[in-house]
Amino acid sequence: MRLTRQLSLLAGAWLPPDRDTADLAVASGRLSAATARDLGYTELPVSAGTAPPGMAVRAARALLDRGGVPAEALSLLLHASVHHQGHDAWSAPHHIADRLGAHRATPVGVLQQCNGGAVGIELAAARLQGDPAAGPALVTTADRFLLPSWDRWLTDYGMAAGDGATAVLVHHHRGLPADLLLHAVHTEAASELEVMHRGDDELDAAPLGHGSMIDVRRTKRAFVREFGIERFTKTAHDRIRAVVARALADAGLAPDDPRLRYAVLPRLGAKAMREAYVPPLVESTPAELLDLGRESGHLGAGDLNASLADLVSRHLLEPGEHALVLNGGGGFTFTAVVVAAPTTR
Repeated sequence: MRLTRQLSLLAGAWLPPDRDTADLAVASGRLSAATARDLGYTELPVSAGTAPPGMAVRAARALLDRGGVPAEALSLLLHASVHHQGHDAWSAPHHIADRLGAHRATPVGVLQQCNGGAVGIELAAARLQGDPAAGPALVTTADRFLLPSWDRWLTDYGMAAGDGATAVLVHHHRGLPADLLLHAVHTEAASELEVMHRGDDELDAAPLGHGSMIDVRRTKRAFVREFGIERFTKTAHDRIRAVVARALADAGLAPDDPRLRYAVLPRLGAKAMREAYVPPLVESTPAELLDLGRESGHLGAGDLNASLADLVSRHLLEPGEHALVLNGGGGFTFTAVVVAAPTTR
């Protein structure tokens, strides 16, 4: 998306204080040493006591307080998630809006699997581009991955799941502070890969109809048996090259522009990133690769949004420097966002 009006971002995250370390998981027999090496995570945040919507409220409230933004000024609240939000046949986005006091905002749920937070930013930007009078839009994500429905270390290949929430405010910069300037966001879909998370299963009439624990490894094995892993790898590489090229072009940056400081990776396992994300990314830009996920794990729908928050909290960009932040999610969709640190605060 080529932006016709300047948009700004405030970005924050809330991760619970408890941790499950890879060393402990290996020592207790919950994870093999070989798998731990392939994943490359040191630890995962764990939220035993706070449900995902509560985590989202914490992240959002801290962000709004820091920016001096009253919740009633919000025009839109988008909430993205991957796993169970705490209740059935119920709207977590409306709960979050109510708890924040965002009673003028339209609450919307975003179901884009692990790319939900990224797509939320794109939808928020499109809303504000189309309506110059619209108030700020808030994008939240929150997930937690607890037994018996999800084994955070072993439910999926290529990632281990950390609990946490993110909040990103997208706004017109009218008197509001800006952590980052949004220069471009672009998404490409690969719907032919939806079968990776379905395998050869029939569609059931009730949740968890294929087993009491979600097992993404099983459906991915079925995909590989039928199509081969090369089908996924080639498609992912093609889409990643496309989203990076389009996002950089929309931001007015050449791939080797010296202002482009970082190309930020998703928070997947190290081996999965080396195979699926690093090759097309290094082909697309010589910018320095940045991996921010070794101490968080994969944060469900919030990887890209958490990386925006880390760019800010860790002061990784000097004024005027840019970063391209890449993400992908089951379905599949791939998104690239280009942001820059403001030259003035």
